[in-house]
Amino acid sequence: MTGSKFSQRVLDIDISGIRKMFEGAGPNSINLGLGQPDFDTPLHIKKAAIDAINEGFTGYTPGPGIYELRSALCSKFKHENNIELSPEETIVTSGASEALQLAVASLVDPGDEVLVANPGFVSYNSLVGLMGGRVMHIPLSEDLTINPETIVDNIGPRTKAIVINSPANPTGAVQSKKEMRAFAQIADDYDITLISDEVYEHFIYEGEHVSPAQFSDNVITVNAVSKTFSMTGWRLGYVAARAEYTEQMIKVHQYVQACANSIAQKAALAAVTGPMDPVISMRDEFKARRDMLVKGLNSIGLRCPSPKGAFYAFPEVPDGLTSEELASKMISNGVIVVPGTAFGELGEGHIRLSYASSMDNLKRALDLMENVL
Repeated sequence: MTGSKFSQRVLDIDISGIRKMFEGAGPNSINLGLGQPDFDTPLHIKKAAIDAINEGFTGYTPGPGIYELRSALCSKFKHENNIELSPEETIVTSGASEALQLAVASLVDPGDEVLVANPGFVSYNSLVGLMGGRVMHIPLSEDLTINPETIVDNIGPRTKAIVINSPANPTGAVQSKKEMRAFAQIADDYDITLISDEVYEHFIYEGEHVSPAQFSDNVITVNAVSKTFSMTGWRLGYVAARAEYTEQMIKVHQYVQACANSIAQKAALAAVTGPMDPVISMRDEFKARRDMLVKGLNSIGLRCPSPKGAFYAFPEVPDGLTSEELASKMISNGVIVVPGTAFGELGEGHIRLSYASSMDNLKRALDLMENVL
């Protein structure tokens, strides 16, 4: 036998930098590292899952997902996102993570290039790498958004896709309608695909959420019930695009997953067709936490502009420290944060904090961080 027993594509990726930071934390640490709502799944959604179990809805479903859910998602797209789609153009997946995998796997050949924000969500780089593709990093503007002109400057003959995430992880930045329209126009002009990750769409505090698929057919929209309805552990996402895309993505889905969890699909159906009051309450609470946290961070010397969406703050690191040094000091003193470099080398100079934690936890964390500083 020659060479490694493992595939090079796996050896070339690493464990998420977010997960790595938890290893040095104490048992009573305040966790501002993980990006998941700290609210319980709404009762009517849990009841739908219990009913599904009691009714014996525990077998395989059609690969793309149960028709009722796909139909409900199309209605959601029409009324919330101004996108006209059919159930055949929607695939229910095991979380947005699988949806992203399907999008990348259906587009990228070895050597192809994908434009990704730097700093940006940790999965994008590794998913492209697993397909043998090459990530072209797009630096962010001063306000932490992606500039359409920067995208054009980085398009090459092997560019296959552009990943857009708004509201964004880790920055909380929100792209404007003008920018989304420009991204869609770029996709059309260069005949490349826009992958739009919209999992934080309902957590916007200034501005509005705009789906680029309303402007172009060259868009794959990725979303999930995970963040919106506090259902991260249910692992239920969805991906939607014109039929030419979904016909290819379903091939990958049928072999890596077969179908999404049957019980979670029934729960998701109750979520997307039910009342939005719990989501509005979560958004209001996140906004209150954001306002308190950002004010507190600035008062203790961590400059932090107010993020317009998601539930992350991305403050600057004081001079004389690297992102990892400050994150390590915070963790050793009881507050789990993530260094900006976990999201790309251009994240140096920042740390990410999730304010999906109670107001009391956030206040205690600010006191501990002030002691460190």
